[in-house]
Amino acid sequence: MRLLGLFKQPLYFIKEEMSAKTLIVGMGNLLYRDEGIGVHVIQAMEKMELPGHIELLDIGTSTMDLISYLDEVKKLIVIDAMRAGGDPGTIYKCKPEDLLPKDEGPISLHEIGLLETLSMAKKLGMEIETVIVGVEPQIMDWGMELTEEVKNKIPLIIEAVLKEG
Repeated sequence: MRLLGLFKQPLYFIKEEMSAKTLIVGMGNLLYRDEGIGVHVIQAMEKMELPGHIELLDIGTSTMDLISYLDEVKKLIVIDAMRAGGDPGTIYKCKPEDLLPKDEGPISLHEIGLLETLSMAKKLGMEIETVIVGVEPQIMDWGMELTEEVKNKIPLIIEAVLKEG
């Protein structure tokens, strides 16, 4: 069979390339309005045709469960609400170390769980490039609907996420 002659790279390299997946994770609480933006973005992306190396995960508020999904992940993109003082719907990009507690006040429970999970993954020998895409919420209070300002940014959030993936 001449099929093997088509490969210009050793097979071990092809296997490595195929296993280098990108995991896009939506965090947040759907019952708390804009706090659920990460989950809403994942729901919108599930309707899209995405490259084969990309996997989507709605983790909700169960950030400590993330460790069980990190096998063979080379790049992790996390989408979550992030209060940073901008206008509602502002999109931020940061690294995990940017989430470390500052003197100004506590960070969210999602961020604490994410940092602990990434620390655990590193101790297990996983090398995962991680990017957090944060979205400035307008209202974080009981309710299931996103505010219009945040909802209207979903296409731009997806665009920012896909540029990272």
